[in-house]
Amino acid sequence: MAQANTIKNIAIASPGTGVPIRDRVRSGVTHAILILTSLAIGMPFIWMVTTALKSRTEVYKFPPVWIPQTLEWQNFVTAWEAAPFAQFYVNSIITTVLGVVLEVIIALLSAYAFARIEFPKRDLIFMVVLAGMMIPGELTLIPNYVTLSRLGWINTYQGIVIPHVSSVFGAFLLRQAILGMEKEIFEAAEVDGAGHLRMLFMIAFPMARPVVATLTLFLFIAKWNAYLWPLIVTNSENMRTLPVGLAMVREAEYQIGPEHLMAASLFVLLPVLIVFVLAQKQLIEGIASGAVKG
Repeated sequence: MAQANTIKNIAIASPGTGVPIRDRVRSGVTHAILILTSLAIGMPFIWMVTTALKSRTEVYKFPPVWIPQTLEWQNFVTAWEAAPFAQFYVNSIITTVLGVVLEVIIALLSAYAFARIEFPKRDLIFMVVLAGMMIPGELTLIPNYVTLSRLGWINTYQGIVIPHVSSVFGAFLLRQAILGMEKEIFEAAEVDGAGHLRMLFMIAFPMARPVVATLTLFLFIAKWNAYLWPLIVTNSENMRTLPVGLAMVREAEYQIGPEHLMAASLFVLLPVLIVFVLAQKQLIEGIASGAVKG
């Protein structure tokens, strides 16, 4: 019987590899699907980059020209001068960094409290907090604006940042990560006299670092690309963020060409790509950690 199975396996294997043909076909189909999907996702970005380097004639040429004959680097200079992008960058960096740092800290504190501290109605309160995820953000625009107007925070950095520093999703994600940690570690630290803050920053935070890094990346992308709230709460050009500034360039498209608009779009997109490339290791670790614990 064993000899018959060996002969059968050899018969269905491809010559010289020892890998069954069925597995090779399945692998080939999988890779083909992944390649086609990657091309479908990457084509808009490739088109954006090539369009930003085209001349006005090549932009409107039909059939479309994918590779420009001459690289027009001047398009980036024209797009940069079409709006105060330097100030837009400063505003986006300040609001994004402050927003991400505050939101991660608040999410970490909330997650630890709901995971490790016993207090009355804890689970019920957490369910009420989770219910906040079902409330559309658009419903809070007017109340937040009225509140900030009374505080005198319209057209300020705190007006852009403060209303969105609480993260229900972040608290939920980190709470699940902390719940997956061994209770004995916290019990031993408590016996040694460690308080909750010390256990949070000396035990929970280091062990949940991949999840924190993943949350930080998601929050960075969301806040960097935020458009509606910065548009509403700012009323002067020197407080605009990059997405709002890009919309200003878009509205002036009759004065500048699509090639300049694509160049301006790259100003907004490149920082996100750089951060994603630098943080992809932590992102994969965070997703893998969540998968193992889940």
